[in-house]
Amino acid sequence: MEKRIVRILKGSAKGLTFREIFTGLGLSPRERRALQKTLRDLAGRGTVRKTGHRFALPPQDAVIEGRYSQAQGGFGFVAPSGGEARDIFIPASFTGGAMQGDIVRVTVRKRGREGKSEGRVTRIVKRGRETILGVYALRSGRPSLLPFEAAGGEGFPLKEAPGPSVREGMVVAAGRDSRRIEEVLGFPDDPGVDTETVVRRYGLARIFPPQVLAEAAAFPDGVSAEERESRADFRSWTTVTIDGETAQDFDDAVGVRPLGPGRTLLAVHIADVSSFVRPGSALDREAWERATSVYLPDLTLPMLPERLSNGLCSLRPREERKTVSVLMEVDDGGRVVGADFKPSVIRTAERLTYTSVFKMFNGDPGESRRYRDLLPDLAAMRTLAGAMRKRRLEEGSLDFDLPEPLLVYEQGRLSRIDAGRQNEAHRLIEDFMIAANEAVASFLEGRRIPSVHRIHPPPEESDLEKLRDVLLGLGIVLPAPRKIASRDLQRALDEAEGRPEERLVNREVLRALRLAVYADESRGHYGLAREAYTHFTSPIRRYPDLVVHRILKEVLAGRKPAKTDLAATALHSSLQERNAEAAEKDLVEWRIFRMLKSMVGDTVAAVVVEINKAGLVLAPDGYFVEGLLAFSDLGGDYYRLRSPGTLVGRRTGRTYRLGDRLEVVLAGVDPLLRRMTFVPADSGRRRRG
Repeated sequence: MEKRIVRILKGSAKGLTFREIFTGLGLSPRERRALQKTLRDLAGRGTVRKTGHRFALPPQDAVIEGRYSQAQGGFGFVAPSGGEARDIFIPASFTGGAMQGDIVRVTVRKRGREGKSEGRVTRIVKRGRETILGVYALRSGRPSLLPFEAAGGEGFPLKEAPGPSVREGMVVAAGRDSRRIEEVLGFPDDPGVDTETVVRRYGLARIFPPQVLAEAAAFPDGVSAEERESRADFRSWTTVTIDGETAQDFDDAVGVRPLGPGRTLLAVHIADVSSFVRPGSALDREAWERATSVYLPDLTLPMLPERLSNGLCSLRPREERKTVSVLMEVDDGGRVVGADFKPSVIRTAERLTYTSVFKMFNGDPGESRRYRDLLPDLAAMRTLAGAMRKRRLEEGSLDFDLPEPLLVYEQGRLSRIDAGRQNEAHRLIEDFMIAANEAVASFLEGRRIPSVHRIHPPPEESDLEKLRDVLLGLGIVLPAPRKIASRDLQRALDEAEGRPEERLVNREVLRALRLAVYADESRGHYGLAREAYTHFTSPIRRYPDLVVHRILKEVLAGRKPAKTDLAATALHSSLQERNAEAAEKDLVEWRIFRMLKSMVGDTVAAVVVEINKAGLVLAPDGYFVEGLLAFSDLGGDYYRLRSPGTLVGRRTGRTYRLGDRLEVVLAGVDPLLRRMTFVPADSGRRRRG
């Protein structure tokens, strides 16, 4: 339908109304809703523009504003300020001096790199920061700065030589206008320099203003008798938190109660942050600005001061806490058949960990004795979560089980990287939180209450076509792109499970999907196969959840929620979320590459995960980063693509495929640029399986 809509719009310079498109396509009344959804998706991606009641194609060259994000290759992306439109790719030669976090104006070409929107930065509207971070160097005897934003060896001369304490190779900050060194952070490998560099580069807030801390300090401990009387009292219910070993801010607690044959009451209690953080307060303004907590390897930058995030709002064991409770009636098939919502007060029985609960699920005698009073409730939760997950997957929800890097230190040095995977206890909490988020979203949408939604637009047909071609080379067959549903993608993930190509398949499916974002309109969540979805369950660390709490409580009290700029909140929160994720990933990869630098010359096993113009992109086993095996290092041959995932040497016939495992030598690593290169070991022999 998308291609037909674009085709019909090409014939109208002024655009067409919905009725004109509907009639022009010759659709039946049953297809009216599908057309509405398709037009919303096209408008969200920027493929179609809606002005008033008319839909039209955007001009070949459009001008947009958005926030610039820098990639390690020197190129970048701009997230448009208009909402859910896809990022604009900015080639390295067209960045116009923009840096991480700048608000820029971009001239956009309709089709550029790989058929996607491509642009040129024409103006920096607002700087994200006033300094440039980089490495101090001498070029032909002249003091120079090599910015982290640069693609490689590029740099610029400084206006004056620094003092003798500044040595080559140090990380420094220079003024964007003055081009003078303003601060010296130290050598890249000095303790804490990498963290401080990432914090500054991504504009992360470390310190709370005095007024914010004063507001947080002014709240009394505990729950007053007056507040207790105005809330549902669940203190006598068996309620627990289940989190990671190092977690300190406990947003959510859960409990179950039998309701009779085939029915269970699932109670999800979420910290009532909104009772502390009032609209317009200093706390609220700071929370809005941060929008999210940031979790770096050795530093947490919370959205709220510690007095609230780790104290009054955190659902600590055996302490009274104010919450907002979602009470769901669930049948034995995992379907939520009813939901109620109440401001409440709880007292959790225990602070459990994922590891401990998983051990109990597997009959660990020590943990089972320690928490014997909780075993019946945990068993009931396990059964309930299993039924809910089974139902959700049957309905088309995607289930990625990708390991995350866990950095393990010994005597202050990174000694190894473990693969952190979710266990059944993680999935239990995930299932319960998804159900609570959906219940709140459905409740508010059913009453047409404006709110902040968590949306995940469906993939573009062109991306699904590329995915289909790649997976076909791995023996996994998908339907025609326009017919691919989330169930088909899950089937591909299931088919790859346990195979050598499992990581590659997960990677490619993820690349085909679009980012989930916040929006002031509900557009469904593709990855979870949900029509209505929001974020409600983490108000200590996510600002949109706090907004949804406020709206829900107003509705429950019979009041109309105050009007606020939900679109601005949604956009800002989406951008801050992406910025935080990029910072977390950047620091983790920096440390991994630094560890790999000590392994230069070693032979490693790696998987081919991409074939691009420069060569083979390889992922060495167990390190969660990627590097390049250049065509020039493959030996005397000319290689060409036989298919999207197959490379063949014209003279030798040597073949490389996506998913191949190679023995390669780690030839070079640059931790600052997050780059590494490989050369073949024994002519790059392959190891399948």
